[in-house]
Amino acid sequence: MSAPDRAEVIGMLSGFGDRATGEVGETLDSLELTWLIAQVEQRYGVELELSDEVFSGMATVTGAIDTLARVLRDHG
Repeated sequence: MSAPDRAEVIGMLSGFGDRATGEVGETLDSLELTWLIAQVEQRYGVELELSDEVFSGMATVTGAIDTLARVLRDHG
């Protein structure tokens, strides 16, 4: 299963608060991250069980992309 790329992740995050993609910053707060995980689970039909350590690695868009790639690869 292929992971979302940067454009897809930013697109998902822009749905939180109905923002333009250009308004999505690099740093993610906990609500944005929760939203992103829910969007990924829905889009990919998976349930992600993320440890606190894995979750903490997703504090930025880049970190989220890298972590999602690893988690989805291991999941699928």
